Amino acid sequence: MIVISYTIYDVAKKAGVSIATVSRVLNNGIHVSEKTKQKVKTAIEELNYTPNILASALTKKSTLTIGLLIPDISNPFFSELSRGVEDACNDFGFNTVICNTDYSLQKEAAYINLLRQKSVDGFVITTAHYNDKNVIQLIKDRIPMVLLDRNIERSDAYDIDLVLSDNIGGGYLATKHLIQLGHKNIACFLGPPEIEVNVEREKGYIKAMKEAKLTINPSLVAYGDFKLEFGYKKTIELLNRHIIPTAFFAANDLIAVGIIRALKSVGLSVPSDISVVGFDDTIFAEIIDPPLTSVNQPIREMGYHATKLLIKKLRGERSTSKKIIFDTELIIRESTSACDAKISYLR
Repeated sequence: MIVISYTIYDVAKKAGVSIATVSRVLNNGIHVSEKTKQKVKTAIEELNYTPNILASALTKKSTLTIGLLIPDISNPFFSELSRGVEDACNDFGFNTVICNTDYSLQKEAAYINLLRQKSVDGFVITTAHYNDKNVIQLIKDRIPMVLLDRNIERSDAYDIDLVLSDNIGGGYLATKHLIQLGHKNIACFLGPPEIEVNVEREKGYIKAMKEAKLTINPSLVAYGDFKLEFGYKKTIELLNRHIIPTAFFAANDLIAVGIIRALKSVGLSVPSDISVVGFDDTIFAEIIDPPLTSVNQPIREMGYHATKLLIKKLRGERSTSKKIIFDTELIIRESTSACDAKISYLR
């Protein structure tokens, strides 16, 4: 079977107009009559013509495409973040290419190279490590980008947009809530230490503990990853060592769900025996039993705002870089309760 691929020249010939007129119609240009537009559109439909995006990019120096790098689409936080990015792209006439890096700098570098070869206009990056050479190279190459829910070392020295939430404040709110419930022996489970949001959430935890003049037990502070399995395995490890806190602060909801599963597996009740607070306030916080107390950050709004910043820079509507920090809020549900003095004493 022979498939005929028609070009813009064929469309122009069939419509009886110039190539420039066809181009203006395709790009919603002005100075084209409705009658001429209809002739061109009819020719396009009859020939089943599809514009060559890359050829158009060479002419316009834009593909109207943004590359979105995320570490794990299966994490509902990043799913919601991606939706915000995609919503903004749709509203402003851009396309989105989503790539999962699995927290790997090697995968991040490979995807960045691939997307640059595809001539994407800019990047929204949610995968950056604190000292990320891939991001630094993009900055040196003057590639437009915005870091979303991530920061890099000495970011103030670069012309780079940042959209974050108040992670220190969120960690502080979560820990202070547990302290106000009478908890003193509070564990803190975090994601990868090379990702700054974890360091900041730990700072919030430390701030609340010091403010209450409580001693931090190093055995109760652990870095791992943002996955359910880490929360489960680390909790079981503590329990097997007979280290039993009265409460947990988890750096994201997936870790918190893993903690709750581990506690239930050994017959402990949440929150009667042990309280748990998560971070992100994803859909998991509402469907887990018991419903999870969690730190809310406006996930979709952050994704939308970051993409809008990038598109405005691509359009030349803004030049200076911005650092946007969204407020966090503690959403109290049923996974936290007052510390039982008797249970605390037995520990």
